[in-house]
Order: sequence, then structure tokens, then C-alpha cells
Amino acid sequence: MTRPARPVIALQGVSKIYGSDDTVVRAVDGVDLLVERGDYVAVMGASGSGKSTLMNIIGCLDTPTRGRYLLDGVDTRRLDERQQAVIRNRKIGFVFQSFNLIPRTAAVSNVELPLAYARVRPGERRRRALAALDQVGLATRANHRPSQLSGGQQQRVAIARAICTDPVLLLADEPTGALDSHSTTEVLALFDDLNVAGRTLVVITHEEEVAEHAKRVLRMRDGKLRSDERSAPVSSPPPRWSADRLSAARGTS
Repeated sequence: MTRPARPVIALQGVSKIYGSDDTVVRAVDGVDLLVERGDYVAVMGASGSGKSTLMNIIGCLDTPTRGRYLLDGVDTRRLDERQQAVIRNRKIGFVFQSFNLIPRTAAVSNVELPLAYARVRPGERRRRALAALDQVGLATRANHRPSQLSGGQQQRVAIARAICTDPVLLLADEPTGALDSHSTTEVLALFDDLNVAGRTLVVITHEEEVAEHAKRVLRMRDGKLRSDERSAPVSSPPPRWSADRLSAARGTS
């Protein structure tokens, strides 16, 4: 009998508490959450709701004060700082509002960075980076610097960088916050394609337009998960999606 796939994210009673005595702030307060493979989740909430702190915990950028977090079956409580850095590199692809590209470095070299940290050999790094740029529609811009690209193109380079390691989770923080409406539409369409192809996405956003693309919307307030609404079922991706398989699924070469 085939075992069910383990969740990508499993939070059990997770809290993040700052201060002490009369100045205690529960930035995240007793959150339980499961995110299955192939899901597309939007996390919403006003400023101070706890959504950014929750993102930092999910991304292994911060540790919970209480509770347990399993990322793809790995108990993150048992990891030291070096091990956390390794798991971030191998299992999570990050997309930020500000793109975080190196200004004087070509797009393809920006995409290669997480592969370099993972000590992938130079030839393989370049091949995978070019394949990722092809997936996001920027194969012809591989040698352009960020200043030679539009905001939407820079964000697509950042997405290529996030997927080139074939992570189990794509984690995006306000990914359209710095984009115009046309670029926003392009990036959201790309997220849709990646999810259809089997990627697991968690997007932190305050924009309803962005959340409407997700299959599941979580709403936070005062550090608590107040609602959890699903509009579409979780897709059933193959066991592993490599760059080449994703490219084939999208009908690109």
C-alpha cells in the first residue's frame, strides 16, 4: 500500500512571543497548520496581524518560541543555524517584494546563486539557471543586468532563482507589491503555471487580487489564524518536478 505524501508544512501549536511581564507580544499565537504538496496558499492580514512573523517561521528565518514546525518531515527545532541555512537552500525558494538581485550581475548569474551555495558544479549551475530563465520566459535576457530589465522581468528572474534548486516550497512575500498592473498579471499567471505543474506555493499578501489566485486563503488577526477557506482542491503532482519536467509541462523547450 502506498503511503500518503507527507505535508510540506506542519505547524503544531506554534507561537512567537516577544517581551515579558506586562509587555508580552504574541506575534504568532498557537497556530496549527498543514500545507500539502501541490497546494497554493495565500496568507492575508493587516499590518501587525502576524503574517510576516509566520512567514519567517515557515521560511526558517526565525524560530518559534513554542510549538513544533516540520518542513517536509524535518523537525526544525533540532537544527542549528548552519543546518537551518542548508534546509532553506535545499527546500525553500524565496521570492521577495524587492527582488533582491545583485545589481551588477547578469540575470543568469543571479539565478545561479543558490546553486553555488549548494556547491553545484559550474557547468550544471549554468544549465539549470538557463532552464529556469526559460521557464519564466526570459531566456533571451540571461545576460542582462537588473538595471536593463523592467520590474516585472526582475521579479521573474527572482522566481527563476527561487525554482532553480527544485525546492519543495515556493515562499513569496508580497511578490507583486512593487509591480504595475501588467507585471502583476504576468507574475500571477506564472505562479498559476508553476502550481499547475506541481509546485507548492505559500504567498504572503494583503492584496485580494493576489489571494484570488490561490486555492486556499488563510486570514490572520492578532497573531491567530482566524479563518481558513478553500476554493479549489489540492493538485496531485508527480513525486518530483525537475526543471526539465516543469518546462515540458508548460510546453516550452
